[in-house]
Amino acid sequence: QVQLIESGGGLVQAGDSLRLSCAVSGRTLSWYVMGWFRQAPGKERELVTAIDWSGASTFYIDSVKGRFTISRDNAKSTVYLQMNNLKPADTAVYYCAQSNRATIATSPSQYDSWGQGTQVTVSS
Repeated sequence: QVQLIESGGGLVQAGDSLRLSCAVSGRTLSWYVMGWFRQAPGKERELVTAIDWSGASTFYIDSVKGRFTISRDNAKSTVYLQMNNLKPADTAVYYCAQSNRATIATSPSQYDSWGQGTQVTVSS
């Protein structure tokens, strides 16, 4: 059974950086698309960024382009989200997710396995 465990969240000030990690077990990471979603209170879960199996193709929502970077280390079965210049609007619970699709998926319904989430809070 696949398990995804996020870490690295916390409370930071605007302009600070955080790096989230997602450790995957129970399945070979290198075969799957991986994504980072976030959900703020009262809002729907949204895809922030995703990466294909090789790392050659990535997707970012407009609000994080130039600030966030997704990467993966298949040998370590870990996916990362480097978040720079954080803003209060980035405050949310961040979830790591795995998709069985061959290409990047953007809808939560296209992801099959989820982590428990890690809280990111950015104060102004």
